[in-house]
Amino acid sequence: MLTRSNSSEAAQNQQGWRKEAAAPSLPEVHRSMKIPAKGSWIRKFLAFAGPGYLVAVGYMDPGNWATDIAGGSLFGYSLLSVILLSNLMAILLQALAGKLGIVTGRDLAQACRDHYSKPVAMGLWVLCELAIAACDLAEVIGAAIALNLLFGIPLVYGVLITALDVMIVLFLQNKGFRYIESLVIALIVTIGACFAFEMIWSQPDIAGIFGGFIPTAEIVKNPEMLYIAIGILGATVMPHNLYLHSSIVQTRQYEQTTLGKKEAIKYATLDSTIALVFAMAINAAILILSSATFHKAGMTDVADIADAYHLLAPLLGTTLGSILFGVALLAAGMNSTLTGTLAGQIVMEGFLNLRITPWLRRLITRLIAIVPAVIVTALYGESGATDLLILSQVILSLQLSFAVVPLVQFTSDKAKMGEFANAGWLKWLAWIVATVIMGLNLYLLFQTFSG
Repeated sequence: MLTRSNSSEAAQNQQGWRKEAAAPSLPEVHRSMKIPAKGSWIRKFLAFAGPGYLVAVGYMDPGNWATDIAGGSLFGYSLLSVILLSNLMAILLQALAGKLGIVTGRDLAQACRDHYSKPVAMGLWVLCELAIAACDLAEVIGAAIALNLLFGIPLVYGVLITALDVMIVLFLQNKGFRYIESLVIALIVTIGACFAFEMIWSQPDIAGIFGGFIPTAEIVKNPEMLYIAIGILGATVMPHNLYLHSSIVQTRQYEQTTLGKKEAIKYATLDSTIALVFAMAINAAILILSSATFHKAGMTDVADIADAYHLLAPLLGTTLGSILFGVALLAAGMNSTLTGTLAGQIVMEGFLNLRITPWLRRLITRLIAIVPAVIVTALYGESGATDLLILSQVILSLQLSFAVVPLVQFTSDKAKMGEFANAGWLKWLAWIVATVIMGLNLYLLFQTFSG
C-alpha cells in the first residue's frame, strides 16, 4: 500500500506524460533486486553495480574490433583521440539514460511511445530495430569468426550456434538477474586479461599512445580517416544501449522517493562510468595492439579480424598471442549477444507495448540478426563478413541521432523529470554532444554520396 509520500511521488511521475506508465520494463525482473537500507556506501554501491557492465559490453563488441583494427593498422595511434571523445560522450549519454529510467519508471522506448505521435514512434521503432539488427550482425559474425579461428567451425554453423544465447538468457533470468550480470562481468574480465598479455608482448610506443589521445585536424580533413573515425563513434556510442540502460537500472528496488531516486542516480552513474572507463581501456588496447604490430610492420591494410588473428603470432613471437586474441573475441561476441537480446526485448515491448512469451520474443529478436548473418556468410564468406562488420558500425552511427535527441529532450524537460531535469550546463553540454553526432553523420552522408 502506498504512503502519502509515495503517492505524491507516483503522481509526479505522470506529469508531462500523456498516459500512465504501462507494464514495467522487463517485467520479469523489474525491481527484483533489493538495496540495503543501511550500511556503508560501498555496500550500497555494490548492490547497484551491474547494469553498467551490461551496457559496457556494447562498447567492446566485435564491431569495435573491426573498426579499431582498421584504424590502428592504417593510421597508427592517431584515432585514440576518437576513442577517448566517443567514450566521454558515452559516459554522459548513459548517465542520462539511467536517470530517465530511475526518475520516470519508463525506459526510453516507452517514453518515445508516449511522447510522440504513433507514426513518429513507429518510425523510431523501425530505425531502432535496424540499428539492433546491424549491431547483432556484428556480434553474431564476430562470435562465429572466433569459433572458426579457434575450433575450425564453419562460419555458417558458428552463426547458428550463437542462437543458443536465447536459452542462456532465459535460464539465467529465471535464476535471477544477478546471474546474468555475473556472467557478463566474468566475460569482461576474461577480455581484459587477454589484452593485458597482448599489451606486454606487443611493446607499444608509450609516447605515441599519449600523442594519439590528442585530437588532430587530419581526422576531419582525411575522408578515409573520417570514415573509420565515425565507424568508431558508431561502435562506441551504441543507440540500443541507451534503451537497455534506461530499463535495467529499474531492476533495483530503490525507494520511490526524491531521496531514494537521487541515491539511485548517484550509484547508477558511478557504476556506468567505471564500467565504460574499463570498456575504453579495452577499446584502446585493440587499436594500440593493431598499431604496435601491423602499422609498425608496414601492414597498413589489415582490417580483417581473421587476418589479424593469423598475423599476430609471428609478429608477437608467440602462438599464445593469436589464441588469446581469439578467446577475447569469442568472449566479446558471447557477451554482446546476451545484452543485444535483452535490448531487442526492451525495444519491441516499449515501442509496441507487445507482450508475448519470453522465449518467443527472444527467438524473434535473434532471428532478425541470424538470418541476414547466415545469408552473408554463406554467400561471401570471411571477407564479406568483415566488410559487413565495419559497415554495421557506420549504420549504427547514422541511427544514433534518433536515440540521442529524444533522450536529451526528455531528460531536459521539467514537466517530465521535475526537479531531476538536466541543469542548464548539463542541458547545453548534452545538446552539444547531440549536435556533434548529427553533424558528423551528415558529413559522412555527404562524403558517401559524393564519392
